[in-house]
Amino acid sequence: MSERRRVRLFRNGRNQAVRIPVEFELPGNEAVMHRHCNQLVIEPVSKRGLVALLKTMKPLNEDFPEIPDPIPRRGDMF
Repeated sequence: MSERRRVRLFRNGRNQAVRIPVEFELPGNEAVMHRHCNQLVIEPVSKRGLVALLKTMKPLNEDFPEIPDPIPRRGDMF
């Protein structure tokens, strides 16, 4: 199991807050927080890259036209 450390809770205006010890620091400046049973889980927001974007896209249901793709002649390559 991961390392555990006791931390103190404090008030920041109307919000309850916790100071995150250096060994538990998260990358970036945003996180996602949610409850899981009686646990409070804080996860770093991962950068959305091209792969993440492509995973959200639905496949196209279109037929594309056949495009002839002849082999180039040797003289045309250079």
